[in-house]
Amino acid sequence: MNRLADATSPYLLQHADNPVDWWPWCDEAFAEARRRDVPVLLSVGYASCHWCHVMARESFEDAELAAYLNERFVSVKVDREERPDVDAVYMAAVQAATGHGGWPMTVVMTADGEPFWFGTYLPPRPGHGLPSFRQVLEGVHAAWRDRRGEVDGVAARIAADLAGTERVYDAPQPPGADDLAAAVHELARQFDEAHAGFGGAPKFPPSMTLESLLRHHARTGSVEALHLAERTCEAMARGGIHDQLGGGFARYTVDAAWVTPHYEKMLYDNALLARVYTHLWRVTGAAWARRVALSTADFMVRELRTPQGGFASGLDADSELPGGGHEEGAFYTWTRAQLAEALGEGDAVRAAAAFGLIDDAPVLRLPHPADEPPEDLRARLLAARALRPRPARDDKVIAAWNGLAVAALAEAGACFDRPDLITAAADAASLLAEVHLDAAGRLARTSRDGRPGPSMGVLEDYGDAAEGFLTLHGVTGDPVWLGHAGTLLETVLTRFRSEDGALFDTADDAERLISRPQDPSDGATPSGWTAAAGALLSYAALTGDERYRLAADAALGIVTPLAGRSPRFIGWGLAVAEAALDGPRQVAIVGPRGDAATAELHRTALRATAPGAVVALGAPGAPDEAPLLADRTARDGRATAYVCRGFVCELPTTDAAVLAGQLGRQG
Repeated sequence: MNRLADATSPYLLQHADNPVDWWPWCDEAFAEARRRDVPVLLSVGYASCHWCHVMARESFEDAELAAYLNERFVSVKVDREERPDVDAVYMAAVQAATGHGGWPMTVVMTADGEPFWFGTYLPPRPGHGLPSFRQVLEGVHAAWRDRRGEVDGVAARIAADLAGTERVYDAPQPPGADDLAAAVHELARQFDEAHAGFGGAPKFPPSMTLESLLRHHARTGSVEALHLAERTCEAMARGGIHDQLGGGFARYTVDAAWVTPHYEKMLYDNALLARVYTHLWRVTGAAWARRVALSTADFMVRELRTPQGGFASGLDADSELPGGGHEEGAFYTWTRAQLAEALGEGDAVRAAAAFGLIDDAPVLRLPHPADEPPEDLRARLLAARALRPRPARDDKVIAAWNGLAVAALAEAGACFDRPDLITAAADAASLLAEVHLDAAGRLARTSRDGRPGPSMGVLEDYGDAAEGFLTLHGVTGDPVWLGHAGTLLETVLTRFRSEDGALFDTADDAERLISRPQDPSDGATPSGWTAAAGALLSYAALTGDERYRLAADAALGIVTPLAGRSPRFIGWGLAVAEAALDGPRQVAIVGPRGDAATAELHRTALRATAPGAVVALGAPGAPDEAPLLADRTARDGRATAYVCRGFVCELPTTDAAVLAGQLGRQG
């Protein structure tokens, strides 16, 4: 029986025809394990995961190994992107037991969901200090058969430990100016002076940390914060992590110098980085920052947009080789012979020099800081690359990541006068509103081909989707997006928040796992906690509703103890805290739509660097469009801008230069 055939997850569909008798995560799977009195083998991964594909080819497609699994286990396959709650709970157990984590994640548990064996990738044969997958299965089976009491005891203790990890939250104060300055000081201490960025290999794009640094510079004028952000953005833009031909960024580099990427491309990285480079351009006006922001936005629209208007989750690292088989990075790498075939010998030499091609790392880079990519060579190489077999695409739409994409594309479109990007943002937002959001204000985590997936949205979905709606509202002035954001944030307050102001990753009526996940730290994406805090803060500024501001302040208390100690792991929290400390500033633009003066004021507001500034656009005195517009009139019948911060307002102005000055003043 093929239980994965109707899944909306491409990752589950990749495993639908395995000889392993997979179950999706469901009550029936655990009931079957209880009926047969066998353990549950949980395998968690995602469609763009290189080692997930390797383990599938080596083990899950092996008929003999599958027969052993089918006889002695109930096997459950989970897409971590579809069920981040399941992934979070059992990854915490894996990390506690082994000291590390990653995907594929392999856990063995009882029929009550209590884990007792943990691992990640397991090879088909022992080597490199790892037992084979078959050896692990045989050992687990022997323990289950011969030492059952011991196994049950271990599982119960682990489950109790996990259930006891829920956070005691005393709602400390949000970070103050000294806390945020300490965060920048600690980031400067951890900065890689040789290669930029933070930490060593592997090196990940610190997108949320960069956003916090840019906001800190905008609020305080800190030269150090801008230096850290600008150097890191430039190093990534010139490195192999950045696709020098097609735009966009890979997930990370295996080295510390940004040279050799792990080639999967994820929507969330590119959405966050497109926004960072847009904001860097707002500060510096650097042409290269504009180029990278736009090429990343164009990559998202060109490569990840789905027929329904949403954005696919990511592209695989692997792709087919011309002679058969798969290889990581095959679509992106170049040998000198391939350059010559595409360009001819003379231009191949020029391309190798321009793109820093070296024999042991066939990755295109821009090794010389002052250089721009040679457009003639870039276009010809891109056309030649388009003829290669393309990496597979995980085309499920994830609410949170699409919210990030909506925000990035809307801002890039506004800053760079690209209405097509704003349209793409609006199309994705419409998909979220029409397919993911139901009449009760609840979100589906995923969709595919316009059909909602089976999993409830988690806190990051609500926070990031609300962020996207609010940003799009500021760019378009359309009140429908403000309304959708309010619906989502009301659900956050009623379903995800405890009385003390703490936030949980899952709703109070979600499936009860052995613990209720609650992680405020920012990883590859903003945590649900900090994403919700940011959206609550912006919504409060736009509506004047103090309940949302108090909720945002309570949530931001979690950032305070982490700011000076572990700022790299609370980057979005720091960015939101910068906005909170700056006001955030409220900008109301009133004037006729389509009027040149109105458009100029609106453009000026959107290009301002004030951290987390919110913008409302509409007709004079139109609170039905946005509460921020209430009692705002057009002076002498001309388009007028109103800027307020805290409980103090600037004089209304009809002059875009004056408005720019009001929004550029540091606090």
